[in-house]
Amino acid sequence: MPIQRLNHAVLFVSDVERSAAFYGRVLGFRRLPGGFPGAVFLQAEGSANDHDLGLFQSPDPATPHRTGRVGLYHLAWEVDTLAELQRISETLRAAGALTGASDHASTKALYAADPDGIEFEVCWLVPDTAIEAELQSMTSPTAPLDLPALIAKYGADTPGGPRTDHEVWRRRFAAGDAD
Repeated sequence: MPIQRLNHAVLFVSDVERSAAFYGRVLGFRRLPGGFPGAVFLQAEGSANDHDLGLFQSPDPATPHRTGRVGLYHLAWEVDTLAELQRISETLRAAGALTGASDHASTKALYAADPDGIEFEVCWLVPDTAIEAELQSMTSPTAPLDLPALIAKYGADTPGGPRTDHEVWRRRFAAGDAD
């Protein structure tokens, strides 16, 4: 059986406690009991995983993270509704962590950076029933994110992903729309 989804991520950070507090405050991750010195394990509020994010104290905390170097670019977490995406947008903005927001047709995304500058994305997936119409109407791979317009179109509490239609991309490629 092929890989289905990302189960968890583990990051080296310059200050484990600061990073754990950040992810708890802005994304609602909760700290799990146990662990070991120099490591914190966090669980997303809606998750049943044993952990979704591990934070490890960097052995070289003075060397800052720098986007564009070989390695991880960003992580992406999914939310169920546009109302939740809007709430997180406001929380990220208040924390000074929001760095961008984009409409990628099939996903609606916020971009942010943690206290070490490690980038992450929070996204809402367009429901399977609307994905092909979204992709057909997209004129570029990225457009500005207009959350009020999307909420008016889909409703604030309409569930997004996860993707369950495994044929949607095959149909798109067959139609010649995904060159």
